[in-house]
Amino acid sequence: MSDKSFKIGLTGLNAIDSPGPGVGVARCLKDADDLDIEIIGLAYETLEPGIYLHDLIKKSYQVPYPSAGTEQVFKRLSYIQSKEQLDLIIPNFDAELWNYIKLTPQLKEIGIRTFMPSLEQLDKINKLNLDEFARNNDLPSPSTKKFSSLDELEEFGREAEYPLVIKGKFYEAFIVYNIAQLAYYYNKLNAKWGLPVLVQEFVDGNEIVIAGLGDGNGNLIGAVPLRKLFITDKGKGWAGVVINDPQYLDLAEKINKLLAWKGGFEIELTRKDNGDVFLLEINPRFPAWIYTTAAAGQNMPLALVHMAMGMEQVPFQQYETGKMFVRYSWDHITDISEFQKISTLGEL
Repeated sequence: MSDKSFKIGLTGLNAIDSPGPGVGVARCLKDADDLDIEIIGLAYETLEPGIYLHDLIKKSYQVPYPSAGTEQVFKRLSYIQSKEQLDLIIPNFDAELWNYIKLTPQLKEIGIRTFMPSLEQLDKINKLNLDEFARNNDLPSPSTKKFSSLDELEEFGREAEYPLVIKGKFYEAFIVYNIAQLAYYYNKLNAKWGLPVLVQEFVDGNEIVIAGLGDGNGNLIGAVPLRKLFITDKGKGWAGVVINDPQYLDLAEKINKLLAWKGGFEIELTRKDNGDVFLLEINPRFPAWIYTTAAAGQNMPLALVHMAMGMEQVPFQQYETGKMFVRYSWDHITDISEFQKISTLGEL
């Protein structure tokens, strides 16, 4: 084992039917053969499964929701830092990135590094602005409209061609086939994520996703494309296979260079039967399936750690196609005393 030891905080430990990336990132980091990495979990809920996976995550702390604001988040992180002396935090949820980016100077002062995009970069690929980014850079993308009024949405829905895709501004998307469904999911997404709600042209085809890592200077450190083989009713990939297509790698290279992206990202695409490719989303963090990239030969979370800690990291040159993931559910057995501890003390 290397004498280079780091303690790293991870969010996104909700390994449920709509999983966060945290457990996958943890698995990547625990595969390191050049670093000794200890992982500290940063959880929002007391039943996030990652809290109880002690072979991956040594200790976990409950942290405030992003909506609590930067002051409360920093106060809690300062307490955790006094106990753990973290070297690095890797946030794994879209909604929390704004806080962590704003807090980067303060985190640095207490010894915690980050490796994240700027607020300007984040804003460019925000779901609310992605349509404009795509049009400005000749990236084919479905037509997208924003709605902050149910009356406006229903007026649009009376004349619209279905099916359509309705999306929350942070998470979740549903295919709708009539105006009643459009109004129902508008209210549901508004209640959960707030306004505006997005309505996007539906593009039928194979779903392709690309996990990537940028160094912040326009250089693409890694990229692995994957075709989804099975998709849940929540639109999450439950199985997928790594594929080789220069078109996808070229697209990842182009987008990364346009943004000069710093950190992990995921590009979501649809490929129609005629070969046309449409950009659906760019997510500003690693995907939940990120461990598949490590299995294919590109351990991007570990590469991010190298760069964040000032170590040399050359771009990956290749990966192994045909690597496949199949997500599964199983009952992890723990003791009620662990749940009571994280619930009452906020740490385990």
